[in-house]
Amino acid sequence: MKHSLILASSSPFRQSLLQKFNLPFETFSPDVDETPHNKETPNDLVKRLSELKAAAAVEHFDQGLAIGSDQVAVFNDQILGKPHNKENAMKQLSLFSGQTVTFLTGLCVYDIDTKQSKTLVESFNVTFKTLTTAQISAYCDAEQPYNCAGSFKSEGLGICLFEKLSGDDPNSLIGLPLIKLSQLLAEFGVDVLAAQVPSAN
Repeated sequence: MKHSLILASSSPFRQSLLQKFNLPFETFSPDVDETPHNKETPNDLVKRLSELKAAAAVEHFDQGLAIGSDQVAVFNDQILGKPHNKENAMKQLSLFSGQTVTFLTGLCVYDIDTKQSKTLVESFNVTFKTLTTAQISAYCDAEQPYNCAGSFKSEGLGICLFEKLSGDDPNSLIGLPLIKLSQLLAEFGVDVLAAQVPSAN
C-alpha cells in the first residue's frame, strides 16, 4: 500500500471500526486539549479537534496518513457533556425522552509527508423513545454510561433507548464515519478495496 495508516485515537470502538477496512494501521493517543473556544460552534469544535488530533501524529511518525476524529452530541444547540454520575445521566436522558439529538463527527485525514489535510463534519440524528424514569434508571444501572457524551452507548444496550436513527453512515454514531473516510483516503491515493491483500488460504 502506498501509505501507511495511523489512527489518532486510543478508543477501542474507533479501532474496531477501522479494522473493517481490513488494512494494517497503527494507533497512538493524541494529547489534545478538547476545551471549546469562546463562542465556537459545535461544528467548528469537532472540525478543529479532529485536525489537531490527526496533526499530532507528526510527534510519533515520520510518514503516513493520520486519521483524526472527534464527536459531540448536540441538543437544543447545546453541546452535551459526559454525565460522570447516575444523577446527571438520568437528567440528560429524561431531557431526551421523545426528542432528537444530533451527533456531529469531525473527520480529518492528514498526510505527514506533504502536510496536506482534508476535513469534513458528518451529522447523524438519534430520536429517542418516550422513556419512563424506571426505564432510564434501569438502563443507567445496567450500562453505567457515565463517561459517554449523551449518557448512552449506542453500540451497546443504548440502542434500546432509540425510536429511530437517521444519517448516511451508522458507523459515524460510534465515532468514525467509514463511508466518508474511504472517500477521503481515495483522495490521498488509497483505494481501500484495491489495497486488499488476498488471504493465504
